[in-house]
Amino acid sequence: MNHDSLENLRTRLRKFAKERDWDQFHSPKNLSMALIAEAAELIEHFQWLTQEQSSNLPDDKVEPVEQELADILLYLVRISDKLGIDLIEAANKKIDINKKKYPADEVKGSARKYSEY
Repeated sequence: MNHDSLENLRTRLRKFAKERDWDQFHSPKNLSMALIAEAAELIEHFQWLTQEQSSNLPDDKVEPVEQELADILLYLVRISDKLGIDLIEAANKKIDINKKKYPADEVKGSARKYSEY
């Protein structure tokens, strides 16, 4: 099986959950809560690091961060599957929205929120 697309990942996750009878636990609410917990675990790896340190993790820290990112992605894909949302389409729509909210000529080089300019 080709493992290089979100659709294939979604299919693998469906099968994984079904084989374990976990669909009963995979409500959008529960999956969202699990996703946030995983995001918090990701943050722990960067807490107290400087900007420079966070951009140059030592080799022994990269794999744990990779695992947390994978967990986040898996929960995100699972939630989108349960709700019938195409993540690629949703992300592209959001980029289009953000292009309007943050016109490059007005915000270039600034971290201000769209409501601040």
